[in-house]
Amino acid sequence: PMEQNQAIAALGALAQDTRLTLFRLLVTAGPAGLSAGTIAERLGVAPSSLSFHLQQLLHAGLVTQRRLSRQLIYAAEYGAMNELLAYLTENCCGRGAGCAPACNPAEAFTEGEPDEAISRELGG
Repeated sequence: PMEQNQAIAALGALAQDTRLTLFRLLVTAGPAGLSAGTIAERLGVAPSSLSFHLQQLLHAGLVTQRRLSRQLIYAAEYGAMNELLAYLTENCCGRGAGCAPACNPAEAFTEGEPDEAISRELGG
């Protein structure tokens, strides 16, 4: 379970326009994630600025980073997102009762869907 200081770090990282939009884009993209270049292009953010925002989200544990050939690929950390939602909604239906929404991208994503969802999300 998430501790209060982890929740504060995650909420603090999300409490900024670009980072919130960036995180929502990655949630929509699914477990495969997106390259830094693609993210910069979709958000219209300069690479140096994007790097700063990605570091904030990485530090808060909300995104993951992996190398694929020469590219850095970023993806939402769904476990951390679900833990944050669970922390925020703990006992929302009464003491000891859980009713937090959970996102399981493995169930939700099939081939071809993420880009369509992303373009809808961004008004494309």
